[in-house]
Amino acid sequence: QVQLVESGGGLVQAGGSLRLSCTASGRTSSSYVMGWFRQAPGKEREFVAAVSSSGGRTRYADSVKGRFTISRDNAKNTVYLRMSSLKPEDTAVYYCAADIHHTSVVLTTRYEYDYWGQGTQVTVSS
Repeated sequence: QVQLVESGGGLVQAGGSLRLSCTASGRTSSSYVMGWFRQAPGKEREFVAAVSSSGGRTRYADSVKGRFTISRDNAKNTVYLRMSSLKPEDTAVYYCAADIHHTSVVLTTRYEYDYWGQGTQVTVSS
């Protein structure tokens, strides 16, 4: 079992920055892939970014490449999402997720992820 708790969401103006954190408990986080997804009202949950267990491999959605950075600190069992140059279309609930079946293969499909956090709201005003 893995429990995930997100934090760091909030309201920010367009062009601003936020850093989301996700702390894992239960199974040690250094043994699995972790990712971020988001869901805007009326839309499907979509992939944002993910990182391998070692932190050496990352993947990003095209819509956030160059603006968002995912990283992890395995000593703290925490994964981060640094979001810069935020746009109103980034407004969504952001979810942290764990794929406990992979370590170095970073997948982008939500059905590959086994555990989810409760989500944190990010609102970007224009």
